[in-house]
Amino acid sequence: MILAMSLILASCSSDDFVGNSDDVDPGDDQGNTDTFVGAVYAMTNGDGQIVGTNVQGPNTIIAYGRDENGALTPIGPFATNGNGGDYDGGEGLDPLISAYALTKTDNNENLLAVNAGSNTITSFNIQDDYSLEIAGTPQPTGALGPNSIAFSERDADGAKGIVYVSNITRAEFLLGGEPMHQGTVTGFWLLDDGSLSPIAGSTRDLVVRPSAIQFSPDGNWLVVTSINSGAAALGSGSEDEVTVYNVGNGGLLSDTPWGTATSTFRDNAEGRNLPSAIGFQIVSDNYVVVTEAREFQPDGTPPAFPALQDGSVSTWQIQSNGSLTPISLDVASGENNTGRTACWLDFTADGNTFFVSNAIEAGLAAYSFNNGVVELIDQTAAQGQGTGGADNGPDAFAVTEGWIDMWITDDGAYLYQLFGLDGTIGIYRVNGQSLEFVGEESGNLPDTNTQGIVAI
Repeated sequence: MILAMSLILASCSSDDFVGNSDDVDPGDDQGNTDTFVGAVYAMTNGDGQIVGTNVQGPNTIIAYGRDENGALTPIGPFATNGNGGDYDGGEGLDPLISAYALTKTDNNENLLAVNAGSNTITSFNIQDDYSLEIAGTPQPTGALGPNSIAFSERDADGAKGIVYVSNITRAEFLLGGEPMHQGTVTGFWLLDDGSLSPIAGSTRDLVVRPSAIQFSPDGNWLVVTSINSGAAALGSGSEDEVTVYNVGNGGLLSDTPWGTATSTFRDNAEGRNLPSAIGFQIVSDNYVVVTEAREFQPDGTPPAFPALQDGSVSTWQIQSNGSLTPISLDVASGENNTGRTACWLDFTADGNTFFVSNAIEAGLAAYSFNNGVVELIDQTAAQGQGTGGADNGPDAFAVTEGWIDMWITDDGAYLYQLFGLDGTIGIYRVNGQSLEFVGEESGNLPDTNTQGIVAI
């Protein structure tokens, strides 16, 4: 999320993490699996040890059984057979600047993970007891820093559907850092046995640095959001915050985007920072709901405290020709710089409410949703230890739990919030448009550098 640059911009190592998958036997003293009604999976994104440039050591998924009251019981770490990575260059918060570094199939049969330090992706089969089993060999993604992964069901012989992954950058843009990164998306078949097989000719070069990808509910579109659209240093000059590709029957994307949009252009009259889009979802009738951290300054220069502004949410609807029709643009997540770094979101089961995670403030804001129209209804639907105020200087990350990725369970009952600078998962019961704190789970994740959470 927070962009790496001179002053900080950083996001956010742990000495007490036990990350070896041999350390926990899922069958030993891990609770009665018959009582579990679901599971939560969180990714360590490495082992806290810097191995080389951008590499953070072996990557692991920490699995938890979920009981009917929302409580979590560890059922074992599971190695991805890849390495974690850090492309934020900061203090270990949001190291991939992305959403959906970990995702699942709709039928809960498979868990999909990125390995940003080894440039591969891993597929797991989810067992009946919610433990994980690697399916096949981790697959190379063909570019640097895979950071977001998406699945869409397809009726195909020998395959469950298609998987696409976004890569942060290509080799020729790596040294320029976030403001200059241009990445790729590339596709795979998810085979019936849970393994992955590359889709020939599926790679598409991007003119921006991707932060997240998702398929539309109807499977016709793949949408990419960008963290650095409008950046002055971006060689392509692109201001595309949201990019839409058509998805063909054979799993191939259109050669070029069918639609692009942004809520805020460079040098806008309002003096508004650029969108710095990260998390998003596509819901109901192809409404695209995007969180915007508002980090790059209006002239496209990188941010520095106190230049960050209140984050926001913007919405569009994908039309039949792939174009994007704006509905609600730049709906702020705070006031007077109390809601910066709006980066992740998830919807309640009824689709009428969604919650937005603000990383630095360590809180969740609640928004209402009605056919693409959104409204902030509670800036502090949940609140942890965060950094308030406009001018926090270089200590901004030292006093926050760093709330990053979140996921609401399939039954809509619980929201699980990953604390990116605390090695903790916050547990909240969803009560319509409000949240009730239930508890926390700590001691199994590293204190920093985590990325990705999934709940079922």
